[in-house]
Amino acid sequence: MRAAVQVGYGSSDTSLLVREVTTPRAGPGEVLVRVAGSTLNRKDLFALANLTGPGIRARPPLPHVNGTDAWGTVVAAGEGVDGWHPGERVVVYPGLYCAACEFCVRGETSACTTYGVIGEQCWGGHAEFITVPPRNLERIPEGLGPEALACVGGSWLTAWRALISVASIRTGETVLVVGASGGVGTAAIQIARAAGCRVIAAVGTQWKARRAMESGADAVVMADEPLKESVMALTTGRGVDVAIDSVGGAGWRDTIGALVPLGRMAVCGATAGDAPSISIREIYQSHRRILGAPLGTRAEFTALLRAFAAGRLAPVVHAVVPLERIHEGLRLLERREIFGKIAVAIGEA
Repeated sequence: MRAAVQVGYGSSDTSLLVREVTTPRAGPGEVLVRVAGSTLNRKDLFALANLTGPGIRARPPLPHVNGTDAWGTVVAAGEGVDGWHPGERVVVYPGLYCAACEFCVRGETSACTTYGVIGEQCWGGHAEFITVPPRNLERIPEGLGPEALACVGGSWLTAWRALISVASIRTGETVLVVGASGGVGTAAIQIARAAGCRVIAAVGTQWKARRAMESGADAVVMADEPLKESVMALTTGRGVDVAIDSVGGAGWRDTIGALVPLGRMAVCGATAGDAPSISIREIYQSHRRILGAPLGTRAEFTALLRAFAAGRLAPVVHAVVPLERIHEGLRLLERREIFGKIAVAIGEA
């Protein structure tokens, strides 16, 4: 099969090769899927950079195939697998979980004691075939096309958990989206709007500001504007009820300061750094809450898929690149020249 194989660290031009590798077989308790499409995520860049540190899971040795998201058709089911048949269209839940620990039993599969992510701890979706546990498969609803499928995986699922399950957004609240042009950010705009919230999007360029407004944001704050002061001006001095931040870094303190008393900040990324300078008094003295929100659960994956099938959410895809040109997509992602997801077309849908 053809696959984008990571063979080293550094630039994708030299560390990632599209080449022939052995096609996997469905082992016991596995399903073999012919991949129609996948996406690019910042974790693909982290893998190329060999990022390490707190909260970074160990990766298997190279060579390795990245790719958190995948959808396609079932090819074969391994020994002991029932209920899945060749030709069925499926989309893959990206989290790896045991289904038996105390957290899985509670339904919190992304808090599993052996938790991992497809494309990180095992070979992922940047290949023509992938093997996955059957519990990770969801049948694709009729009429759901590749653009929507590019948005039901890691990024959108993270935003869904952050806003719906963790921050528990409510109709009429105001939500600040920090980093509103990436996969998580564009998802957050859509999800918050669908929940009946007012959305303020923080972006870096004018063309992204226009796209954010077209996607449903009610107002934007530019990166060269003071975030806290701008948010206060847009909310007549009140602040926002909820902020979702997938960026981290030096902007954390302003995001916290933009919250109303009793406001909630959902944290789901640290692309600009994981050690911000903050004042804890600005948190506890104003009854603010900082809430961790990584990848959503298996049940939340189903809920997100149903929201797309019902037409409550609209996909936001910046570009589609074929597998052979995956480097082009990675360069766009690295330079932050995107608004939405980058999909990777691999096989027949």
